[in-house]
Parts: sequence; structure tokens; C-alpha cells
Amino acid sequence: MHSDLQNDFDALVPGRSTAAGASRRTALGVMLGAGYAAAAAPVMAQTAVSTPADGLTAGEVHFAVNGFDVRAYRAAPQGKTGLPVVLVISEIFGVHEYIADVCRRLAHEGYLAVAPDLFARQGDPRAYSEVAKLMSELVSKVPDAQVMADLDGAVQWAGAHGGDLQRVGITGFCWGGRITWLYAAHGPVKAGVAWYGRLVGQASALNPKHPVDLAPILKAPVLGLYGEKDAGIPLDTIDKMKSALSEGSAAAKASRFVVYPDAPHAFHADYRPSFRKEAAQDGWKRTLAWFKQHGVA
Repeated sequence: MHSDLQNDFDALVPGRSTAAGASRRTALGVMLGAGYAAAAAPVMAQTAVSTPADGLTAGEVHFAVNGFDVRAYRAAPQGKTGLPVVLVISEIFGVHEYIADVCRRLAHEGYLAVAPDLFARQGDPRAYSEVAKLMSELVSKVPDAQVMADLDGAVQWAGAHGGDLQRVGITGFCWGGRITWLYAAHGPVKAGVAWYGRLVGQASALNPKHPVDLAPILKAPVLGLYGEKDAGIPLDTIDKMKSALSEGSAAAKASRFVVYPDAPHAFHADYRPSFRKEAAQDGWKRTLAWFKQHGVA
């Protein structure tokens, strides 16, 4: 199994449904933000948050990056301009209902939230029902440089559609948490919030640097929200990241970690068995406060 993607796999519980000989379902024509990714099963309907789009402009948009048509889900207060922007970066499961709901939650807080489909060139994560195949056939083939360029494109789109590019933040979950750290060292953001993103790893052609490598040159402070019982992110890797941040830029030194006791990986994912309500709610409050503290709100 690809080590870069172990964390999302570890968050799944035994017994999820996978049909032999049917590792994919067709996703053609399915709008971003519709339904839950098959590979993320089982879905815990009793805990999944459902945020209405009342008073919002929400749905799929498109923008071009290097000749490719990138899709994104966006949500924003209806009829408003000059809005602070938050990029929302998905888990390995792509832009499904959970990520769209996070965008709507942010929109109700006054943000223009944009969740780009960062896997589109390699495939559709929602078409997979087996996590191992999703990781090996799709997510492991996505270059960091491609992701950075697509996020730059999302920022440019936001600036042309009611967003204030002087107030941009980023948040992401697992795979997206790692990307949050990377983009805080790359892009024009004022702050980031990384939910249980992997911090260390082996360098490769597609993933030449990891958060611990880029920590000293962060351009924006990042709040890291992690679980003490995360099987895929050992606490000693958080210690390594803290050490790297302490020797870096002003933004690096301003970065902080919160580690929730007894919380597993994916504790914010309210549609999955890993959900921990108290940690998720506290992390969300801290996210909003972090963006306000650092000039995104």
C-alpha cells in the first residue's frame, strides 16, 4: 500500500462493503458534491451533518489551468462580493457531499469557499469502491506541482467571482491536510488549517517535498489539528514538525498544533465511524478563530 495514502485507509473500519469484480461504479455526469464516495463506506447517516444552501450561491463551477478544465464546488453568501476566500482541500475521496457541506458551513460564516477537484486529470475518486485501488491507481499518481497550479487557478477564479484576494485561507483534511501545509509555503494565503495531514515522507518525483521539509519557509501560519490515536501519523512526527517550524520564518514560528486526546484519524469526518463530535466541534471553532486572528475573516 502506498505510504503517502496510508492515513485515509487506516481511518476506515473493517467490514466496509466492496463488491468482488466491481471495484468501480460509473460517476459520469455526477455533479461535484453529490453523494458520498463509495470507497468511504460505511456512511454513518445518523452523525453526518447536512448544511442547507439557504441564502447561498452554491454548486459547481469551472476554471482553466494550463488548458485543462478544472471543476470545483463553491459556496458563498448570495449576492455578496469582496468576500474572504477559503480553499477547501478534500481527503482522498474527492469533492463529495462531506466536502461540499464544509464549503456551505464556511459560506454561512461569510466566506467564499472553493473546493477544486484536484484529482480530475487522473480520474474520479468517487468512481472507486476499493480504497487500495483508489490509492494505487489514482491518488498516488497526482503530482504536487499539478496541485499547486490548480490551487493557484482556484484563487484566480475566486478573485474574479466576488473574492477578496487579500484575504485568502486554506483548510484541508488528511490528503488535503498535507496539501494545506504545502500551499502555505507556496501560495498567496494568509493562514491555513491542516486537519491530520501527513507531515513526513519519502521524496519522490511526484512528491519531492513534504511539510517537514518546507516548514522553515512557510509564508502563512498553519494551525495543525491532529488526533492522539491517529495510527497513520505518529506523535513523534508532530514533534519533528514543531522543531522544524521553530527554526523557520515568522509564519513558521507562528504555527501551532492541537492534539486531541483519544481522537483517531479523520475525527472531523462526521459521516464516518472515526467521527469524534467534541474534537470536531472544538477544531471547527479554532479554525474560524485562526482565520480571524490572521486576517482572513
